[in-house]
Amino acid sequence: MTMSERKASDGHSNPRTVNAAQVWEAKASMPANSDIDDLADVFHLLGDPNRVKILIALSGGRMAVRDLAAVVELSESAVSHALRLLRAHRVVGVEREGRMAYYALADLHVRELLRLALEHIGHSILLHPAEQLTSNSVDASEECDRPHDSAPWKEHP
Repeated sequence: MTMSERKASDGHSNPRTVNAAQVWEAKASMPANSDIDDLADVFHLLGDPNRVKILIALSGGRMAVRDLAAVVELSESAVSHALRLLRAHRVVGVEREGRMAYYALADLHVRELLRLALEHIGHSILLHPAEQLTSNSVDASEECDRPHDSAPWKEHP
């Protein structure tokens, strides 16, 4: 596609001109700042590999702190601290049975977020030709030829 064809197709006659309709639509669909802050906090929590390991372990069902500690090879204290942070942001929940506390993913959204993230890392630039990543828009519904079940764990009913 030539430069003039690109200008004609995106509605811009001058490449420095703002596409007002597109800007308005993007701003109109923007969540509230408080929701964006909460989302950023969740992604920040997921930025720690040990917390991600804990969440993946919990994708198989509820677990006690000592069992999680054994799975992720951390101290019970470190796992408890991570769980406190995850619980404060409603990523995990806790159920108490007597003196025992069992942690689980807060809801199916957390499981889906993990599944999508694991699927995404399977679709990295190292695995796809560069031309697939250079298009002007990305459509999440587009199919690719890679299998989408790249997660080592399955969703439990």
